[in-house]
Amino acid sequence: MIQSRTDLALELQEELEQQEQMEGIRIERRVDKSCGISETRIYVETEEASKRIGKPIGQYITLESQKFLEEDSSYYEEMSEALYGVLKSFVTEDKKVLVAGLGNSQVTPDALGPLVVENLFVTRHLKNHNIIKEGMELSAIVPGVMAQTGMETGEILKGIIEETKPDLLIAIDALSARNSNRLNKTIQVSNTGIAPGSGVGNHRQAITEEAMGIPVIAIGVPTVISVPAIVGDAMDAIFQIVEECKGSSFSNLLTEEEKLQLAREIMEPDLATMFVTPKNIDEAVRRISFTISEAINRYIPIVKGI
Repeated sequence: MIQSRTDLALELQEELEQQEQMEGIRIERRVDKSCGISETRIYVETEEASKRIGKPIGQYITLESQKFLEEDSSYYEEMSEALYGVLKSFVTEDKKVLVAGLGNSQVTPDALGPLVVENLFVTRHLKNHNIIKEGMELSAIVPGVMAQTGMETGEILKGIIEETKPDLLIAIDALSARNSNRLNKTIQVSNTGIAPGSGVGNHRQAITEEAMGIPVIAIGVPTVISVPAIVGDAMDAIFQIVEECKGSSFSNLLTEEEKLQLAREIMEPDLATMFVTPKNIDEAVRRISFTISEAINRYIPIVKGI
């Protein structure tokens, strides 16, 4: 099993691909040339593959775009449309959906989920009172984190699900990446649920179909990266410069995980456990959360007078 501080199945798959261990994993890639958004679908199909990649059997869909954070007020529409297209393969308009905005609203890199919920057009109460009849029945909750509530997020959600009886749970959370180029530029959607905090080593109760009793779709965006991963990126750059100058190739002698381990060993212990985030994280999280909420709001018809 790959041991790396990343929540992205795409990065774990790339590590396996480097080791040529791909049996049981199917990959589909496409790029929308009109907007530059790339889509990678990873299907983990066997228990053996699941153990190797460290992800449950299921689908992992990644949307990436280097233009995502450009100062283009209309670009979010293209990414929102792409995300809506992905969600349509899991979510239909006739479903009763509960959206859970995971994370800590007081910590900007972890505030993605709560900010998404702020921008949602919830309709459960409107449907219950026959104010609207079309579109999805949508409810939402920000359950907070254990330090705020003293309860596992999974415990809170399970109680809400038992009371309100939705058909589907969409859990939205900030993730950790191993490649700095993917920070705030990547959206991952999976049908396998989520383990809050796993990317930064805080293992909480998993939010899965088995635990919740209903299907769980997870939407996540990497907002933080570990310091060893950054050092690993720097080591790659150094290796490349040496190769170009000396004509020798030795960077391929180490796997990504071995590079990370070497980075940890040459760093101070305190630095090895740190996670960092880009300086523009406030604006990035605001834009990305709005993009995700708009993708979900596309399921709700526009109703005048509300």
